[in-house]
Amino acid sequence: MSEELTTESVEENGELYEHFRFVVDKGQSSIRVDKFLVGKIENASRNKIQSAAKAGNILANDSSIKSNYKIKPSDIITIVMSYPPINVELKPEDIPINIIYEDNDLLIINKEPGMVVHPGHGNFTGTLVNALAYHLKDLPMFKTGELRPGIVHRIDKNTSGIMVVAKNEIAANKLAKQFFDRTINRKYIALVWGTFKEHTGTITGNIGRAYKDRKRMSVFPDNDFGKHAVTHYKVLEELGYVSVVECKLETGRTHQIRVHFEHISRPVFNDDKYSGNAVMKGTTFTKYKQFVQNCFKQIPRHALHAKSLEFTHPTTGETMFFDSELPQDMLITIDKWRNYVESRDF
Repeated sequence: MSEELTTESVEENGELYEHFRFVVDKGQSSIRVDKFLVGKIENASRNKIQSAAKAGNILANDSSIKSNYKIKPSDIITIVMSYPPINVELKPEDIPINIIYEDNDLLIINKEPGMVVHPGHGNFTGTLVNALAYHLKDLPMFKTGELRPGIVHRIDKNTSGIMVVAKNEIAANKLAKQFFDRTINRKYIALVWGTFKEHTGTITGNIGRAYKDRKRMSVFPDNDFGKHAVTHYKVLEELGYVSVVECKLETGRTHQIRVHFEHISRPVFNDDKYSGNAVMKGTTFTKYKQFVQNCFKQIPRHALHAKSLEFTHPTTGETMFFDSELPQDMLITIDKWRNYVESRDF
């Protein structure tokens, strides 16, 4: 019988993995765990389950097991797998991508703002995955026609910054497990409206889809709905009516940083989904409003960048750390606010 079944899949700042938990029925015969799981998990091939086992992602009673383990009645079987494939025609496209590191198991990308990570919802061309399918076309994982080959996490279309991509099934499963275990260290830089009394803090509040608008996420502070979410922040610079903040994710929920900062009335600058694309703080002077509008034109997206990523290499066990510079649109916008603070007369 299936005691518990959980699937994690989020759209921004998010991990792409599935987590399942089964309690073996008392009348269950002794069969291999990979055969058992194929019968329990829809659309999961035996090869995919065996790859998860090789990565150490299948546990029996909290101990890692091999795919030939014979299950016993009342065993608690858990498995973490990279996100399941969606089989449609994937068109490889020769699209430039900023690869800052690559080896036999993974590559690190500094994603440009405006690029969708994977096809779907009307975006079946021009995505990062289309570009990867061209760049990695000789690898088995990228010949299957899956919509998400190698993608173990993603950042939103208009968020820029660092992403890791797996180049084989073992790497994908091991990286997915690190996201599940929350051992991956991610830091973001955001320009947000407002200033802070305390320069370090933590925002905690369950995140789920808003009741009235299913395209938006919302915070449910009473924890009666949504998923547990924690964002730690540190103020790096205060610039009049906005602040530059560093954000460290403890969890990876859809739109987490954006929705958490809106929740504390400090929305991300020019975030059209979460209240940041209007004059939220400041004066009523026309000259000031025009200054803000000019800043919006300079950065026609929400001002959020995935700055760094730290994880354990899936093959070598080495600690890997990658950092990135802020993109030009954010640098110029922040500089505009610095100049405003220095010379403001409005």
